[in-house]
Amino acid sequence: MLDRELGAAGRRFELCVVDDPARLGDIARKTAETAVEKNGVLVGAGGDGTLCAVAQAAYTADCPFAVLPRGTFNYFSRDHGIPADLDASTRLLLDARAYPAQVGFVNGRMFLVNASLGLYPKLLEDREIYKQQFGRSRLVAQYSALFTMLKPHRHLRLHIEHEGQTHDIRSTTLFVGNNRLQMEQIGMPDEAHALEQGLLVAIAPRPVGRLAHLLLSLRGAAGRLSDSDHVTSFSFERITVTHPSKKRRRVKIATDGEVMRLDMPLEFRASDKPLLLLKPEPAVAEANRS
Repeated sequence: MLDRELGAAGRRFELCVVDDPARLGDIARKTAETAVEKNGVLVGAGGDGTLCAVAQAAYTADCPFAVLPRGTFNYFSRDHGIPADLDASTRLLLDARAYPAQVGFVNGRMFLVNASLGLYPKLLEDREIYKQQFGRSRLVAQYSALFTMLKPHRHLRLHIEHEGQTHDIRSTTLFVGNNRLQMEQIGMPDEAHALEQGLLVAIAPRPVGRLAHLLLSLRGAAGRLSDSDHVTSFSFERITVTHPSKKRRRVKIATDGEVMRLDMPLEFRASDKPLLLLKPEPAVAEANRS
């Protein structure tokens, strides 16, 4: 594939296959440094989690970044109009231009699509178990989410510091979004617009029972989440999230489908500089979004 499309066009490239996910970050950093030295581009191939790790290396090295989407949902590439077809996305590398793309951070950890704590990381962990048993597909992901939602889940108590004020929330999940397509799909157009203004979006369902929570999720799947009175949302440049006890805690955080533990307090912020992303011209990218 790469030989056929890039080699035929006289483009030089180096292929790095990462068999151990634990080495992805180190390999991406070294490859980004090499790309900068050779005035090249760092290309990531994979799902949103893999792309995020490679993108952080490109961002740190001030190296242009490009993607070959190979994941289940591919929210990042779809939002930027990058085709899912491998042939088409590879050909795009030949003539695409670099455009600024916003990224988010939580305690220095980059995310391209979203970051969250509470129920959502648990949902992702359960989804991986189901995928190992039944394969990787959107249908498997949706069914695993349904079963997770039907399980008992506890509510978080959090303090959120935003623009000099502290707000107390109680919710199963704090979800921070950075993907216009995802916001549009769950039915939150105002929040999608906020992302275009250089902001991030925080979403937290209010405390409800399991059945009501499931119905709320189904409303989101139907693209009608903004119609619900059981959701709190706001846009921001930077927020700090702490536990009411003020004790230093380690909590599970999901960033672009990858689950890790971070120390509280958690600082979520929009990037102060853009990621340089190779993508189609704006009109073509908009037409490709789906």
